[in-house]
Amino acid sequence: MNDEATEGLGRGPDGRPRCWWCLGDREYIDYHDREWGRPVHDERRLFEILSLEAFQSGLSWLTILRKREGFRAAFSRFEIESVAAFGDPDIKRLLDDAAIVRHRGKIEATVANARAAAELRARGDSLSDLLWGFAPAVSGVPARAGDLAPSTPESIAMSKELKRRGFRFIGPTTAYSVMQAAGLVNDHLAGCALRRRSPE
Repeated sequence: MNDEATEGLGRGPDGRPRCWWCLGDREYIDYHDREWGRPVHDERRLFEILSLEAFQSGLSWLTILRKREGFRAAFSRFEIESVAAFGDPDIKRLLDDAAIVRHRGKIEATVANARAAAELRARGDSLSDLLWGFAPAVSGVPARAGDLAPSTPESIAMSKELKRRGFRFIGPTTAYSVMQAAGLVNDHLAGCALRRRSPE
């Protein structure tokens, strides 16, 4: 086994070293290169990340990624107020929509989370401020795959606070996935070519 493989790196089609998890699929590589770990502050995009990471629980992220456009169409492009207004007919429609993951608990949680996010706005707060309040002051540089934990003290605290605010289906592991995807932490491995392009 070579050193890169031991560290959790591999070579993409262009020969550049990347994090191991994205290799083997072009769509996965594009997501890793263009989105993952880059700071997101836009409320709609953060709500989308929060929602899709909740849907991913127990599934492959690639499954969710391949259905992302279906999710966007089904959930009004993840516009918070629109999803917050969903009712029983919308739940039934979503349960019949093969373009998404048809899991009642996750669908209902997404609607509940939109309402919780809308309530934040009504109180003069924001989903962005809430989530970014849990970004660690100092983010370490993972040298190898084994350095990445499934959750952190910050993600545990984030999960607890989101639940207190009425959010659902966001445990500590899902919360940490949100932190990684939205750039609250930079978990590109030290030898990954994309780490140098991702703001700390």
